[in-house]
Amino acid sequence: MFDGGGSGGFDMSNLLAQAQAMQDQLMKAQADLETQEVSGSAGGGLVTAVVSGTGELLSLDIKKDAVDPEDTETLADLVVAAVRDASENAKAAAAQAMGPLAGGIPGFGGESPFGDAPASPELPGGGIGFTKPSGPPGQNPV
Repeated sequence: MFDGGGSGGFDMSNLLAQAQAMQDQLMKAQADLETQEVSGSAGGGLVTAVVSGTGELLSLDIKKDAVDPEDTETLADLVVAAVRDASENAKAAAAQAMGPLAGGIPGFGGESPFGDAPASPELPGGGIGFTKPSGPPGQNPV
């Protein structure tokens, strides 16, 4: 069935070598992300958060001007916003670092072709599928 790589054949060893190279690149990119520091801020720089490239919160800087003992809710909101900003910046850095590796191989744990879109609310369980398939078995519903 497979001739091992002759002309017009399927070269399994080449495919495995490419998969190994891709895995090595992915592991290196992930290791690089762990050492990166990405910042985000809120309130015009009153609160600054620093996260690793993988999203772990590393530090939080709060300027004295942000601290009002009578209004701790605003400070809390600024902290949340700064951490969220840093996390989004880290996601963007990770997407750039991973480049073409981020997509993976469809069906093998790669990124969904639907991105980060939420599950469809029209379908039970929010997933993609059919609630009542129509037509003969093995056929796509109309």
